Amino acid sequence: MNGPRPISRERYRVFYPISTRWQDNDIYGHVNNVTYYSYFDSAVNRYLIEEGGLDIHHAPVVGYVVNSSCDYRAAIAYPEEIEAGLRVEKLGNSSVTYGVGIFRRDGEEACAVGSFTHVFVDRVENRSVAIPPRIRMALEALLK
Repeated sequence: MNGPRPISRERYRVFYPISTRWQDNDIYGHVNNVTYYSYFDSAVNRYLIEEGGLDIHHAPVVGYVVNSSCDYRAAIAYPEEIEAGLRVEKLGNSSVTYGVGIFRRDGEEACAVGSFTHVFVDRVENRSVAIPPRIRMALEALLK
């Protein structure tokens, strides 16, 4: 039986460096599974802030995570330098599903691949709304 097909860097549009931390490792000596979700969240929100102009403190519309998943393919451990690759898999009116890949800094194959869905909501009324135009434009640039 063969393992999962490799997922290469070429499937992602933008990459962000991540420094693993001592606390990321678990008792087995590799990055704990829940930590990958923190990596996903950090990469996605960095993109929204830098490219989409999201003001995380004052924007009237913010993204709430409604779904996430991760497939683990190869262990990573502190003190490895890694990168998170991003792409948009599905772009709706008020939601977006990102594809996120975690790679060793010089690696070509993903160590983990995940999915991360945001629904954009009015911060005050807590109801879904259309993705703001500047953010939508930034997300369109990541469409696979």
